[in-house]
Amino acid sequence: MKSTIENLGPTRVRLAIEVPWGDLDHAFGEVYKELGRQVKVPGFRPGKVPNRIIDQRVGRPVVLEQVVQHAVPEVYSEVVRENQVRVLGQPEVEVTRLDDGDILAFTAEVDVAPTVEVPPLDDLAVTVDDVEVSDSDIDEQIGVMRERFAMLTGVERAAQDGDFVSIDLAASLDGEVLEDGTTSGMSYEVGSGQLMAGLDDAVRGLSVDESATFSTELLNGEHAGESADVEVTVRSVKVKDLPELDDDFASTASEFDTLEELRADVRSRLSRGKVLQQGAQARDKLVEHLLASTDVALPEGMVERELAWRNEAMERELKQAGMDWDTYLEMTGGQNREDYDAEMRSNIENAVRTQFLLDAIADAREVTVDNDDLSAQIMAQAQRNRMSPEQYAQQLQQGNNIADFVADVRRTKALAQLLEQTTITDASGATVDLEALRGTTTRAAAPAVEDDAAETIEVEAAAEADAPEADAPEADAKA
Repeated sequence: MKSTIENLGPTRVRLAIEVPWGDLDHAFGEVYKELGRQVKVPGFRPGKVPNRIIDQRVGRPVVLEQVVQHAVPEVYSEVVRENQVRVLGQPEVEVTRLDDGDILAFTAEVDVAPTVEVPPLDDLAVTVDDVEVSDSDIDEQIGVMRERFAMLTGVERAAQDGDFVSIDLAASLDGEVLEDGTTSGMSYEVGSGQLMAGLDDAVRGLSVDESATFSTELLNGEHAGESADVEVTVRSVKVKDLPELDDDFASTASEFDTLEELRADVRSRLSRGKVLQQGAQARDKLVEHLLASTDVALPEGMVERELAWRNEAMERELKQAGMDWDTYLEMTGGQNREDYDAEMRSNIENAVRTQFLLDAIADAREVTVDNDDLSAQIMAQAQRNRMSPEQYAQQLQQGNNIADFVADVRRTKALAQLLEQTTITDASGATVDLEALRGTTTRAAAPAVEDDAAETIEVEAAAEADAPEADAPEADAKA
């Protein structure tokens, strides 16, 4: 078998492959075995029909076509593996020569990972924001706590902004009340604007058992997008009474006896949160610096596939929610579709560049992933997804996402190692110690159940590492 690799660009290659006829014996055997079970010939048992009879019955061109379909994926994967080509996605295959009894030749064009020149990794330094916790920050957090202990008290007056009302709603089209457009006893904060356009204006000034009608566009259901008349009736009006800010409130809302102790604890927690933000900011700024220090070519096919996948996923979610793109974009800030797609493409391109850069750094520094690394990440991801480590590991296996997971752990570990050697200072010039934030990739003594899950992932990843990185080409190779 002969093969050549032609670079079509920094992220795309063409493989030209020639297969001698003798190397197709395995493919012919599989094809004849399959056809032999399907073809019924008088005088021969199923599976015992001679090959020449099969050629006569189904036609030699059909046999050759199926041989190509069997042989091309196997040969392509073998060439990719032997030449260590880091392919991305499915190849475009074209059969260029098929001489019966002589040779099979085909080409395969496919995206490949770019070659990345690792930037200098010595004397890395980034600057992050200062940790500042103001009195207003503390007041805001205390205010949230007050809201949790607020009481609603009924009042005998018309509703106004900030009141909580109990309302009945009935939507109708052309005078007919919609079955899915009625509800009763709904609690709503006047002036919040969270339910439907026009509701706040209609409710303001209404007292108990008074009604008003307004027109609005329906957002959900089979009549989504149509304008309906909605009658709203107020059943109760209540105001929110917040507890006094004193020592009694502190002892009720927390484990502290005084308001001063509570505020000190809130300040401490906010400071820890700000330090976590410093860690995230240091990570992001380090990645920005590394990306600015080298050129990472983008495989356009990979970007397009990711963009299409995300848009399809979003469209499914919008459909399930009874919304279209225009409604969603209006609810999320009034961005138009072109700007949304441009921002999404930019985010994907940045993520892809980061991925290739961290892979190159991990290769250069010979970063490896062991069972402890996997245990820590499985446990962390399982907690985020509110499932057990075993369930998360099983989910990775069922979704065929093991190789991607291990690769992500390796990138995370490489980045964490770079952060450890990076000088981080705040805006005031003080050195920032992020030691407490480095538990993500350090060795952790995980419970045995997490170790079992990690060992399973490690074994699966090792098996996949022995297999070719390529996706086998689709069976519809064009002759």
